[in-house]
Amino acid sequence: MRFRRNKLFASAVGLVLSLVCALDAAKVNKHKPWIETTYHGIVTENDDKVLLDPPLIALDKDAPLRYAESFEVTLTEEGEICGFRIHGQNVPFEAVVLDKSSGEGIIRAKEKLDCELQKEHTFTIQAYDCGEGPDGANMKKSHKATVHIQVNDLNEYSPVFKEKSYKATVIEGKKYDSILKVEAVDADCSFQFSQICNYEIVTPDVPFTIDKDGFIKNTEKLNHGRENMYKLTVTAYDCGKNRASEDVLVKISIKPTCKPSWQGFNKRIEYEPGTGSLALFPSMHLETCDEPITSIRATIELETNHIGKGCDRDTYSEKSLHKLCGASSGTMELLPAPSSSANWTVGLPTDNGHDSDQVFEFNGTQAVKVPDGLVSTSLKELFTISVWMRHGPGAHEKETILCNSDKTDMNRHHYSLYVHNCRLILLLRQDPSEVENYKPAEFHWKLEQVCDKEWHHYVLNVELPTVTLFVDGSTFEPFLVTEDYPLHASRIETQLTIGACWQGGNARMAQFFRGNLAGLMIRSGKLENKKVIDCLYTCKEGLDVQLPEEVASTVKVEFNPNQSSLTVEGDDIDAFDKVMQHISYLNSRQFPTPGIRHLRISTTVKCFNEESCVTMPDVEGYVMVLQPEEPKISLSGIDHFARSAAEFESQEGVTLFPELRIVSTITREVETDTESLATEGADDDPTVQETVVSEEIMHNLDTCEVNVVGDELDAEHEGLEVDMDQLQQRSLEMSSSHLGLVITGVNTMANYEQVLHLIRYKNWHTEALFDRKFKLVCSELNGRYISNDFKVEVNVIHTASTMEHLSNALVQPNFINPVHQASVDLSGHNLVNGHQASVVPSAATIVIVVCVSFLVFMIILGVFRIRAAHQRTMRDQENGKENEMDWDDSALTITVNPMETYEDQHSSEEEEEEEEESEEGEEEDDITSAESESSEDDEGGEQEDQQGASRQQQLEWDDSTLTY
Repeated sequence: MRFRRNKLFASAVGLVLSLVCALDAAKVNKHKPWIETTYHGIVTENDDKVLLDPPLIALDKDAPLRYAESFEVTLTEEGEICGFRIHGQNVPFEAVVLDKSSGEGIIRAKEKLDCELQKEHTFTIQAYDCGEGPDGANMKKSHKATVHIQVNDLNEYSPVFKEKSYKATVIEGKKYDSILKVEAVDADCSFQFSQICNYEIVTPDVPFTIDKDGFIKNTEKLNHGRENMYKLTVTAYDCGKNRASEDVLVKISIKPTCKPSWQGFNKRIEYEPGTGSLALFPSMHLETCDEPITSIRATIELETNHIGKGCDRDTYSEKSLHKLCGASSGTMELLPAPSSSANWTVGLPTDNGHDSDQVFEFNGTQAVKVPDGLVSTSLKELFTISVWMRHGPGAHEKETILCNSDKTDMNRHHYSLYVHNCRLILLLRQDPSEVENYKPAEFHWKLEQVCDKEWHHYVLNVELPTVTLFVDGSTFEPFLVTEDYPLHASRIETQLTIGACWQGGNARMAQFFRGNLAGLMIRSGKLENKKVIDCLYTCKEGLDVQLPEEVASTVKVEFNPNQSSLTVEGDDIDAFDKVMQHISYLNSRQFPTPGIRHLRISTTVKCFNEESCVTMPDVEGYVMVLQPEEPKISLSGIDHFARSAAEFESQEGVTLFPELRIVSTITREVETDTESLATEGADDDPTVQETVVSEEIMHNLDTCEVNVVGDELDAEHEGLEVDMDQLQQRSLEMSSSHLGLVITGVNTMANYEQVLHLIRYKNWHTEALFDRKFKLVCSELNGRYISNDFKVEVNVIHTASTMEHLSNALVQPNFINPVHQASVDLSGHNLVNGHQASVVPSAATIVIVVCVSFLVFMIILGVFRIRAAHQRTMRDQENGKENEMDWDDSALTITVNPMETYEDQHSSEEEEEEEEESEEGEEEDDITSAESESSEDDEGGEQEDQQGASRQQQLEWDDSTLTY
C-alpha cells in the first residue's frame, strides 16, 4: 500500500516536472511586437489629447492567450508591451502604454500646441515588449510606424486691418463701381477662422456700401456743394464671427467735376514799388484730369498798353533819355514839353507829363511849325529820325508826321515822313546835282504796327541811298523803293512842320495827321546804333523768370523784345508747374506808374495723337501796382539879402543861391502797437495806431528853372550867368531867355545843388535898382514831382555918392521930346531904362524927386538932433559933478542905497533913449540900409560910453566916515 502510494507520488512528480519543463520552453521571447504602419491624429491647440486613427495598439505573438480555459496559468512578462518610442527631433508628443498585456497606448502632447506656429506634426513610433526574464533580456521592437498629427485651430484672434486709415478722392456727379478697397487679416491658422467673411460700414446714413471683399462704392451721385468729405467707420468679421479688434477710418473726398485748368491762381496781385521782383503764381499748378499729356505750351501776357507809351518807362524828356542811353550830342527834340524856351508846342493837347510821358495828340486839324534854324539837316549827310507813334486805321489820305517843304511860292516837299494806307513812307527828294538822273526818293514799309492803335517806337537811319527802319527794336527792310529826279535849284526857304505839311503856294496846312506822337527827334551827322535803340525802347517793367536747375533742360522759355510776354513749353507737368511758379513781375523804376496791369495765360495741351485733347480755358488776372510814396522836394536857403551896387556891377556879379539846400523826403505811415502805452495807463485797450514818419531819400532831378519875379530881364542892363564848364562836366544843359534860365538833364540832387550855387546875377546900371526878386523851381520825371517855389529877394545898397548922383539926375528939369514912352513901376523892382533920361517928367517923377529931397532933409535933421542930445547930456553930467563938490560933508554920516540911485537914473535914461529911438525910427524909415547901419553904430558907441561914465560916477561915494 505504501509502495503504491509512493508509485503514485512519483508519477505525479514526473507529471509536474514535465509541465514545468514545458512551461520553461514556452517562456522564450520569439516574436516582435506589431503595430500599424501609419497613424493619423487630430489634436486641438491648447489641449494634449490626440485622437488617433486607428487606435494605438501593439500585438505580440509571444503573449499567452488571455482566456485559456483548460487550466489556470500565471502570466509572465514575455509577450507584454512595455512601451512605445517616438523618433524625431523636437517632437512635442509622447506615447504612453495604457495596458501592457493588451498593448494599448495613447499619444499626447507634452506642451501647449500653437496652430499658428505649426499646423501639422509628423514623426515615427515603435513598440517594444518586455523581453525575457525579470531583467527584460532579449527585448523585441516593432517596426517604425509614421504618425501624422494635425493641430486643430481655436478662433483666438480677431481681424486686423492692414492700414491705419484709408483715403480716396472722387469726382462729384458719378457713380463708381469701386472707390477703394479695405482689407483685414486674421492671425488664426485655420481656413475657417482666418478668413474674413464680412465687412460692415458702422457709420449710419452715408451713401456708401461695402461688399464681402472690402470694396466700397457710392450708392448715389455725390455733390461737392453738399458735402466735400465723408468720414466712414468700417469693421470686419472672420468666419468664426469674431469682430475686428479696432475699426478703421475711411476718408472719401469729393472733388468738383474735373475741368482741365490752372489751379491756385490769385486774380489780384498787389505790387509794392521798390520791392524788386514779385512771384505771380507761387502756388499754381496745372490740372489735366489724368489725361495722357505729351506736351504743354503756355503764353503769359502782361498788358501794359495803357501805361505811358506801351509800358512803364522813365518819363524824362526824350533828349535826356537819349543821353542816358549813350547817344552822342547833336540830337534835336522837335516835340519838347512847352516851356519859355520851347513854346511852339503850347497849343497841342498833352497829358501834362505827370504819370506818363509827354504825349501830344493830333486830331486832324492841328499842326505846329518848328522855328527856323532849329534843325539844320542836309540830305547829303547822315541823319536819324526817331518817334513814338500810336495810329489807327484812318482815311485813305496821306497823314504827315514830319514835313520839310517850301515856305513860299511852291508846294515842293523836300523830305517828309507820313502814313498812307497803313504804310509808313519816307520821302527824300535829293538836292540838285550835276548829273540829272533818277535817285531813290520814296521808301515804303507795309507794317501792321502802323494801324493797330498801339504805341510803337520807330527809328529811321538815313544813309543814302539806303534807309534802315527799326520798329520796337526790330529791323524792317522797305518793300518798295521808288526813284525820282532831284529837285530843281531854288532859293526858296523851307518850313519844317509837325502834324501836317505846309503848302507854300497856298499858304496853308495840308495832309493832317490823326493820332498821337511823342519823342520826335532828329539827329544830324550820325546814325543811331542798335544798343541805343534797344535802350530807348526797353521797358522798366516786365516779366521775368529764374529757372530752377533741375528743370532748366526740360522746359523751354522765350520772351518777346519788351518782356511783356513769354512762352513756356515742356512735356513734364511737374517741371512745367515749377517754371510757372518762378515767373515774376519786376518794375525797376524808383517811382513806377501806379495802376492795373492785366495778365492773361493761354494754354495748349496735346496728347499722344498730337492733337489738342484737353481744352484749357484762359486765365485772367491783374497786377495792381500800388501808388508809390511821392517825394516832397524842398528848396531852402537864404531868401533875402543885400549887396552893394558895386558887386552887382562887378565881373563876378552876385551869387543868388549861395547856401541853397535840396532835400527830398517821403512820408510813410508806420503801424505801432500801443500795448506798452496801455500798461502805463495811457490807453486801457491796446490798439494799433498809425504813426507818420518822414524819411529822406535820394533821387535824380531833370529840371531846375530860375525865373525873374516882376519885370522881364533887360539884356542890355542885366543877366543871369552860370559856369558852362561845370554844366558840361555834369552833362547838363542851360537855356536862357528874358524870363530867366532853365537847367535840364538827368542828374543827382547834389550835382544840381552845386550848379545852382554858381548862378550869378549881374546888373550894369544899378542907379535906379533897389531890389530884384527871383523864383527857383526844380522837378523830377518831366514835372511829375515839383519842388516848392523858393523865392529870393536881393536888395541893392547904394552909397551916399550914388544917392546924390541919383537925386541930381532926377531933379534936372530937362524936358526933351520923348523918344520912347516907358511906364515906371513904383514898387522899385524895375530897372531904369537907358532912354529914361529923355523922357518928359510926369507926376510920378515929381513925386520921386520930392520924396528923395525929403529923405535927405530928414537924414540931416536926424543927425543934428542926435548930436544935440549927446552934447546936452554931457553938460548935465559936468554940472552935477561941480555941485557935489560945493559942500563939506566931512562931518556927515550918510547911509546911501546905491541901487536906488542907479535904478532911477537908469529908468530916466531908458525913457530918454526910447524917445530918441522913436524919433530916429521915423527918420530911419526913409533912409537906406547902409546909412541906417552907420548912424546906429556911431550913436550906439557914443551913448554907451557916456552912459557908462555917468553910471560909474553915481555909484562912487566916500565910505571912510561910515560906521557899521
